[in-house]
Amino acid sequence: MTDVSKLIDAASSGDPQAASELLPLVYDELRRLAAARMAQEKPGQTLDATALVHEAYLKLVGDRAFNDRQHFFRVAAEAMRQILVDRAKRQRRLKHGGDRDQVALFDAASIADSQPDDLLALNEALERFAVVDPLKAELVKLRYFVGLSEIQAADALKISRATASRYWTFARAWLIRAMDEP
Repeated sequence: MTDVSKLIDAASSGDPQAASELLPLVYDELRRLAAARMAQEKPGQTLDATALVHEAYLKLVGDRAFNDRQHFFRVAAEAMRQILVDRAKRQRRLKHGGDRDQVALFDAASIADSQPDDLLALNEALERFAVVDPLKAELVKLRYFVGLSEIQAADALKISRATASRYWTFARAWLIRAMDEP
């Protein structure tokens, strides 16, 4: 069990010292993941890695308890996804250039060239996919929105790398088809 996992366990049990020690460790790793994700964004974005981490952190703190390190990062992936989707919705509005033509998202593995409409289409498809296959949808969230590698995502979901690879291939094909549907 890693130090982070031990601190999560202790903090979940009500240890205030563990909670204060956990925050800097988790924050640094979230910052690294967010920096990797935001490095793929087009230059000149109004949201940077620090802002993404701060917004995600605000969603994570409070009365939530986390079972372990993997659970924490799964919740963080969902928080980051929601932040990026909310940002895309704001940008979509007419006053933010929302009258642009929609461009199809051909590669669900890269957010770099995504327009707000593309991200919203992916999010809608991902919500439908989560009903069909929640585990594969969770893999997409970890890989696409948090930027975890295949191995890191497999570890977070407690599945093998080979299974993660198969799930990723299936999920990408399903989402691309779903996004092409009217």
